[in-house]
Amino acid sequence: MVLLTLRFLATGCILQVAGDFSGVDKSTASRVINKVTRAIANMHGTYISLPDEEIHSVRQGFFNISRFPRCIGALDCTHVRIQSPGGEEPENFRNRKGYFSFNVQAICDSQLKIWDIVCRWPGSAHDANIFRNSTVRARFENGEFRDNLLVGDSGYGNKPYLITPLSNPRTPVEHLFNEAQIRTRNPIERCFGVLKRRFPILALGIKLNVQKVEAVVVSCVVLHNIACLLRDDVPLANEEIEEAIELGNIFIPVIQPAVENIALNNIVRQALITEYFQPLLDNVAHE
Repeated sequence: MVLLTLRFLATGCILQVAGDFSGVDKSTASRVINKVTRAIANMHGTYISLPDEEIHSVRQGFFNISRFPRCIGALDCTHVRIQSPGGEEPENFRNRKGYFSFNVQAICDSQLKIWDIVCRWPGSAHDANIFRNSTVRARFENGEFRDNLLVGDSGYGNKPYLITPLSNPRTPVEHLFNEAQIRTRNPIERCFGVLKRRFPILALGIKLNVQKVEAVVVSCVVLHNIACLLRDDVPLANEEIEEAIELGNIFIPVIQPAVENIALNNIVRQALITEYFQPLLDNVAHE
C-alpha cells in the first residue's frame, strides 16, 4: 500500500497505472492512496511545525544567508494543478493562467523545511487573502512569535511581522535592504522547486477528487520534511517537470488598499533600514 502510494506521488501517473504497478484494480488503488495519504498527512503535527527550541537556530540560518535579522520564515504561495473539480462553482478553482488549481501557502526555514502549510484555497484566491485568513497570521498578531519576522514578496501587505521589499528603493541603504530581503526569502522559491521535483504529482497535476487533494499535498510536505531531516539528495527533473514547476509559481500582484494602519505597518521595516542596515552600510564604507 505504501509503495503504491509513493509511486503515485513520485510520478504523477493516473490511478490505472498506479494500480497496474501493484496488480490491483483502479478503484482499489484509489482507496489505498486515499488511506495512506491521509495517514501520512495526520503526522503533520510532528513534522510540519516550528518548536520554540528550534527558533534560534532557524533565525541564525536565515541570518547566515544575507545578515537579515530576526527572520524565522519565508512566505509564499504556489499553484498545484488539479483536474476539473466539477460541482456548482468549478471556476473558483481556475487561476489566472487558465488551469484548475489549489493555491497553496507555505512557510519554510533556510534549510527548505516547511513549518506551516495551508492547502484549502482554490486557484482564484489571492496570496494576500490566504495569509490574511490563516492561523499563522493570527498567531503573529497575538504576539506568539514575539519579535520574530517573516519575509514575503510584494504581493503581500507590509506588516510589523511580515517584511516585504520596498517598491521603489532610492538610497544605497534601501537597495541594501531590498537585496538582503530578496535573498532571505529566496529559500521558499527553492523549496517549492525541490518539493515538486521530489513529488512531480504536485507539478504535473493531481488527478483525484477535489476532496482528496489536501491530504495528498500535506502528505507530500510531511515526506519532504522527513527527506530534509535525513539530508536526502534532491532528485533531478526533466523538462516537463521544470516547465510545470515554473507554471505553478504564479505571482499575482495585489493592490494594497489605503488603510489607516499603513504608517504603523511600516514602522518595523523602517526601523530595520535605519537602525540595522544603515550602520552595516556605514561600516562597509569606513572599511
